[in-house]
Amino acid sequence: MSLGNQLLQYLFTGITIGSIYGMVALGFNIIYNSTGIINLAQGEFVMLGGMITIFLTTVVKLPLFLSFFLSVLLVTLIGAIFERLAIHPLKSPSVITLIIITIAGSILFKGGAMFLWGKETFTLPSFSGEKPIFVLGAIILPQTLWILGIMGGVVLLLIFFFSFTRAGKAMKACAVNRRAANLVGINVKLMVLFSFALSAAIGAVAGIIITPIALMDYDRGTMLAIKGFCAAVLGGLGSNAGAVIAGFLIGITESLGAGFISSGYKDAIALVVLLAVLFFRPGGILGNKEHT
Repeated sequence: MSLGNQLLQYLFTGITIGSIYGMVALGFNIIYNSTGIINLAQGEFVMLGGMITIFLTTVVKLPLFLSFFLSVLLVTLIGAIFERLAIHPLKSPSVITLIIITIAGSILFKGGAMFLWGKETFTLPSFSGEKPIFVLGAIILPQTLWILGIMGGVVLLLIFFFSFTRAGKAMKACAVNRRAANLVGINVKLMVLFSFALSAAIGAVAGIIITPIALMDYDRGTMLAIKGFCAAVLGGLGSNAGAVIAGFLIGITESLGAGFISSGYKDAIALVVLLAVLFFRPGGILGNKEHT
C-alpha cells in the first residue's frame, strides 16, 4: 500500500473512532450544561449499551434491530434511575460531591457488568454485512458508514431538540442560568433528570454502533470516557459543535500516531494534543462561543 493510500486509510479509521469520542463528549456536555458537573459514569453508559445489545441478540435471540432500540431504552432508564437515586435526593450538594457520586456510579456499573457477563470480550455482527468498500485504495467497512450516519442523525436530533422543543429550550435555559430558569417556572430538577436520561441514551447508541468493529467488554467504558472527556474539554466544555470537531481531531491524531509512530503511544498522543491545544487556548476550540 502506498503512502497516500496508508494516509487515507488512517484518516478513515480516525474519523470512525473520532465520531464515537464525539458522541461520548456530547453526553458529557448535556449533563454539564444542566448540572455543572462532569458525569464520570458516562463511559459506562456506552459499555452498557453494547453489552445489553449483545445479551439480547445472543441469549434472548432478539433481532438486532429490535435489540438496538430496546437496549437504548433500558440504558436510558438506568441513567434516569441513577439520577433519581443518587443525585436528586441531595440538597444543594457541592460539585465535588456530585463528581464523586458519578465515580461511585461508574464503579458500580462496571462491577455489575463484570458480575453479569464476566471478563470476556464480545462482539456484534455488522449492521449490513462485512464486505469492505474500496475507496481510492483504502478500505471502509460498512459499519463505519453506519457509525457516521447515526452520529450525524444524533447531532441533527439534538439540534432539533434544543432549538424547537420546550424541554430542550428549558434545558438550555438551565445551562445559561439555573437560578433564573427556576424563577421563571422551569423545573430544574426535572431538567437534570432529562439530561441524565438523554446522555445515557446517546452513550448507549455509541456503544452499540462501535461494538461490531471495536468489540466490547465490562471495562471498555473507562477509556472511552477518558477520550470522550478529552474531546469535550478540547472542544470547549459545553459546546456540542466543539465536542464533535474535537472528537474527530483526537480520533484522527490517534490513528495517524498509531500508524506512523507506534500503536503503543496512541493514547499518549491524544493527551499530548489535548494539553498542547489547551496551553494556547484554555477554553478549548469553541469554548468562548455560545453553547450550541
